[in-house]
Amino acid sequence: MRVAVLGAGYAGLTLARKLESSLPESADLVVVDESEDHVVQHELHRVVRRPAVEDEISIPLTDLLDCEVRQAAVTSVDPEAGVARLDGADDLDYDVGAICLGAETAFYDIPGLREHATPLKRLEHAREIRERYLDVLDEGGRVVVGGAGLSGVQVAGELAAMARERGNETAGDGGTAGVDHDILLLEQLDSVAPSFPEAFQRAVADQLGQRGVEIRTETTVEAVDGETITVADGADLSYDQLVWTGGLQGPSALDDERPVVRSDLRLADDTFAVGDVARVVDTDGEPVPASAQAAIREAGVAAENVTALVEHRLAGAAGFEPRLDRYTFDSLGWLVSVGDGAVAQVGDGVLTGQAALALKTSVGAGYLGSVGAVENAVELVQSELGLAADGADDDASDPEAVDTEP
Repeated sequence: MRVAVLGAGYAGLTLARKLESSLPESADLVVVDESEDHVVQHELHRVVRRPAVEDEISIPLTDLLDCEVRQAAVTSVDPEAGVARLDGADDLDYDVGAICLGAETAFYDIPGLREHATPLKRLEHAREIRERYLDVLDEGGRVVVGGAGLSGVQVAGELAAMARERGNETAGDGGTAGVDHDILLLEQLDSVAPSFPEAFQRAVADQLGQRGVEIRTETTVEAVDGETITVADGADLSYDQLVWTGGLQGPSALDDERPVVRSDLRLADDTFAVGDVARVVDTDGEPVPASAQAAIREAGVAAENVTALVEHRLAGAAGFEPRLDRYTFDSLGWLVSVGDGAVAQVGDGVLTGQAALALKTSVGAGYLGSVGAVENAVELVQSELGLAADGADDDASDPEAVDTEP
């Protein structure tokens, strides 16, 4: 019997590692991913400013898994038939499978947006953003970041920190003279981090403001050309670089759709959908936000359910299907980097500065350790602590607790 895990991001890798220890010996596990590496997505923005971080957040899948790993892009999936079509390879038939392909950046058919904007979903995107922004800094131009969710906040923070570092180099004495930069963060809704608690939103906006990032909310992008962004009120915004983090859509293998799955994560009889690839509704009937923490915890439920189905199929059992586990979303808190600082929501409290950065670093390192990449975890901690030390002379890096209201 063949069990397939399609995709090796947070959900796919976590699921595959759990299945390696839970599946019966007679089941063959195969993992398919278009990359030979697992990338720690929530640290991807760091590569924009610190290219060396790429080595810390990229781990070969063959170092993390003992099962069969196929490097290929999944071009389509028939969840009812149990067939995945692979680019440049034979179709993959499976008996029980899980689709963990993640989500892609949504461009919403806005004219010119896809052609002129760079998303932040892959390492090559981070490299491209960095290279272009270095030119923008030299030219004294404007970069616009579209979408003020956590990804948009993090990339805006990294760009502001790059400008600050370039200013230090130019001044030669720790000052910021000599670098003219303009970072504009656009958001269609009425606040940054719009799906998060108000105290978290305020802290994030404050951290961005301290770093010179201009925020414009209630601003809808309607069209883009090579020099201007047209927004809903008809105004034109000039720009020199555009980064787009404005939303999610499903992978092309699912026709850009994110199918709805219930709390057992079952998409079809023998196929599950786990992580950002799907819109999950939990046991309380609540939609689950797309996030790394949700994907990882969903993978635990999926592993139990895949194993139960496999054992049931191998036993040739007739009658009732096995009872499947169900997922309930319960947030452990929220974290976002803002340049050399961070904002953390833990319970009703919001932390900024060194305390928040230390917490975010521990979460990233803890994840790497959990998948067996201990050396990468140590290197990430050293890198993050170095960032904190480099940025320790501004107010945003001072440890403080702010706004403990819900």
